[in-house]
Amino acid sequence: MIYHFCPRADWEAASVAGSYTADSLQTHGFIHCSPLDLLHVSATMHARGRADLVVLEIDESVLGDANVWERGDPPHPDGRLFPHVYGPIPVGAVRRVRDLPPEPDGTFAPLT
Repeated sequence: MIYHFCPRADWEAASVAGSYTADSLQTHGFIHCSPLDLLHVSATMHARGRADLVVLEIDESVLGDANVWERGDPPHPDGRLFPHVYGPIPVGAVRRVRDLPPEPDGTFAPLT
């Protein structure tokens, strides 16, 4: 599984449309995702304090060649790779959606 966080409203719109896209698909050419153990780091870096986020748990096997593991932006200090999805994510690839509440200091805790 790979993971992506987004505003709840964006996911609700995607669930009606049948697929999820993010602004990064237009600006970077792909949708940024994370492995489970790094999702909270990305969320804290890019969305600190936001209380309207959900996590999409995505079955990467459904994505086929659209899912590519590459260096992050910025690259992870240990050289870890991140999943980038080069196209819309079909709603059927999302196996679970859960809230991503911030901690009192605005950071996000690791997910289990």
